[in-house]
Amino acid sequence: MAPIDPQILHSTCEPLVELGEWIEEARAAGLPQPGSVAFVTVGTDGRPSARTVTLKRLEDDALVFTSALWTRKAREIEANPHVALLFHWPSLGRQAHVAGEAALAERALAEELFDQRDLLHQLQSVVSRQGEPIDDLDPLRNRLAHLAEVQETAPACPQDWGALRVRPEAIELWSESTDRIHERRLFERDGDSWAVTLLSP
Repeated sequence: MAPIDPQILHSTCEPLVELGEWIEEARAAGLPQPGSVAFVTVGTDGRPSARTVTLKRLEDDALVFTSALWTRKAREIEANPHVALLFHWPSLGRQAHVAGEAALAERALAEELFDQRDLLHQLQSVVSRQGEPIDDLDPLRNRLAHLAEVQETAPACPQDWGALRVRPEAIELWSESTDRIHERRLFERDGDSWAVTLLSP
C-alpha cells in the first residue's frame, strides 16, 4: 500500500478529534443541529432501522447518545450491538460514516446527561413512552402542559432512561470536491491506534 500524503491526513490519525472539529465548524457556520446523526440498528429479523438522533458527547474513544431503554433502538442494540452512524453537512460538503459497537453506559452518565436537558425535554421523557402505540396526542400534550405548570423541581432521571456509548471500529471522513474527485479517508481500529486508507471516490 502506497504511503498517504501527510496533507491528506491533516497531520493527525485521530478521526474522532477531526470529527469533533467538523461538528464545531458546522456549529460556527450556523448550521442547525450540527450534531444530528442518522443512527442505524439491526433487528433480530436482520432488517435495519434508522432514526435521527443528537450526539451528546464525544469522548476520546467513543460517541455518547441518550435513549429511553424501552425503544426499538435500545432493544435492537441489546440483541445486536453493531450499529452504523451517518453525519451529513451538505452545505459544507462533508459526511462522516461510523461503524462500531454500542453498549449501555454507566448510570451516573445517564443521570448527568438527563440533568443537562431543558425542563420541557425532561418532562417529555416522563410523559411519553416513545414509540409505543397511542390513540391520541392530546392526553400527552395536556399532561405535559400540566406538569410544566405545576412542577417546582426538575424530575429525577427515570430508571428506564439511559446513555449509550458507541465505540467505533471504522470511521470514514468524506469531503466533497468540485471536480468530483472527492476525498475519502477510511480509519480502521488497529489495537489502540488507527490505520488509515485513502479510498477512490
